[in-house]
Amino acid sequence: MNNIGLTVNHRAVHALVEPRTSLADFLRDERNLTGTNLGCEHGVCGACTLLLDGVPARSCITFAVSCDGADVTTIEGLDDDEIATELRAAFSREHALQCGYCTPGMLVSARDLVKRLPDADEQAIRVGMSGNLCRCTGYVGIVRAVQSVITARRARGIAAEHDAGRKLIGPVGSGHAACVSAKPSAAMVAPVETITAVAQLVIPDFTPSTVLDRHFDVAHSPAKVFAMFEDIAAVAACLPGASLTGTPVPERVEGAIRVRIGPISANFSGAARVESDAAQLSGRILGIGVDQRSRSQTQGEIRYRLLPLQDGAATRVELSIGYSLTGMLAQVGRSGLVRDLAARLIAEFARNLDRRLSHGANAAVAPAAELNGISLVFGLLRDRATRALRRVIGRGDTAS
Repeated sequence: MNNIGLTVNHRAVHALVEPRTSLADFLRDERNLTGTNLGCEHGVCGACTLLLDGVPARSCITFAVSCDGADVTTIEGLDDDEIATELRAAFSREHALQCGYCTPGMLVSARDLVKRLPDADEQAIRVGMSGNLCRCTGYVGIVRAVQSVITARRARGIAAEHDAGRKLIGPVGSGHAACVSAKPSAAMVAPVETITAVAQLVIPDFTPSTVLDRHFDVAHSPAKVFAMFEDIAAVAACLPGASLTGTPVPERVEGAIRVRIGPISANFSGAARVESDAAQLSGRILGIGVDQRSRSQTQGEIRYRLLPLQDGAATRVELSIGYSLTGMLAQVGRSGLVRDLAARLIAEFARNLDRRLSHGANAAVAPAAELNGISLVFGLLRDRATRALRRVIGRGDTAS
């Protein structure tokens, strides 16, 4: 894992990435910038084209780690760009798109031509756009759209920029523009290689790549359940495989959680912070953890809300669980596996919570959560059988 700092659409970004991660995958999976499309993944079709230090580049064949210190602009970062705005209008006017899959890359390449070409030369435009493939339009509308924008801008006295401001000779991005985030701030996470103690981990806000919504009911009042959630040590004791490694305070809780997926086990050591709102009977737990053996990292967010049931005698606990996983374990972290594991964790947590609320700190706690292949197969078969039964019942109701 490597720690990189770059600017993405005018915002400083720091992240831990694997050396093999492409810039396209990093932007799509980690930053949720899905306007950068993946087509051939060999640098041929141009669907993944974006701006790297102001120059069009293929993000599918560019490693994210090679962009440390770079300035990256995706199609989302061109929302307010003057040339891109004119090109979008021209593409619509000239019917220069159909399915639209190639269009983000087309717009980025076309923007570069509009800046560089002194006049609307059709041959020059076709050569300049030849690295962006389209299976729908036949290119006529695309060429006309680019021509119209170049003609209109030159008519307004906007001159072409020689080489569109390029100042360096060499591969795109090799000169990395000055980046405001080139060095990690003290508030960012240290590289995995330098993490020798959990105390070095800082808990940043993040946008989860996956969110699961779950709920369960307990036969205790919301006030009692909320008081339990305020007791950090008690909550940790109810979570299978979790343990605390220091004296917890809401601002920082240090600990570990052990999970097992068949033959693969991981022990994530990390830290979390706890936020709560007594008036709304809600809260949030935000954490980060590292498994040193697999060199994997996870960030997680649990949002909870307590709803009264049975006139306040019972409580429904609504959970929203978001997470992002990087490293070797991300390769086996398929959504079906993770959902099954999350369901097991929540079910055990609910049982442990109920036991502790009923019997106190001496209540028995379930062991570390484990997911095995046999249980997964039975779970998938059970889910499919349930869906099939619902379809049969649904058709019967319709017929009647």
